[in-house]
Amino acid sequence: MYKMECVTIGPIATNCYTVINEDTNEAILIDATGDVDSLLRAVRKSDAKLVAILLTHAHFDHVDAVEEVRKVYPDITVYIGEKDKPLLENTALNLSVPFMGVPASAKADETVTDGQELELIGIKIKCLEVPGHTIGGICYYMPELSSVFDGDTLFHGSVGRSDFPTGDADALIQGIKEKLLTLPDETRVFPGHDSESTIGWEKKYNMFF
Repeated sequence: MYKMECVTIGPIATNCYTVINEDTNEAILIDATGDVDSLLRAVRKSDAKLVAILLTHAHFDHVDAVEEVRKVYPDITVYIGEKDKPLLENTALNLSVPFMGVPASAKADETVTDGQELELIGIKIKCLEVPGHTIGGICYYMPELSSVFDGDTLFHGSVGRSDFPTGDADALIQGIKEKLLTLPDETRVFPGHDSESTIGWEKKYNMFF
């Protein structure tokens, strides 16, 4: 049995997700920003063991709590797309200095590539690289949960910005069409900001497609 909780947190109201395997009492986070006590609330409430953080991309509002979480759970493994890893410690490219005026960075332990499959807490996770918001954004598709966690790639009725460094509007639209809109219609879309959606709804109503 799996359960998922979302906390909207941090300086730009980022959705950070906790997925817990209630049978093994293990957990993963998707993105990490803001107040660590709030971020870890679901993990602590379940008395679960946090084993990994999956980063959708390197922008500060998705990664700036990684090292604070690591202080609490030093054995976690932090994953990010291979092409986005250089952005993590670059305070201009991860937008921490341009937006907040305060440097923020994080370190990843492992990188992932398009099509790579992970198995964490008993869940098979397919990594879908969709560049455009950043050069190496990764969407994490979990077929067993009929869910995709897509960061700032696809939003409810919209798409992510592509005017930041390493962004590419054409690549973003093409990647969404090829990698996300080909998922089953019932797949729930959990974005990095705003409300959840489904692939079927986006295919039918999103004005970008």
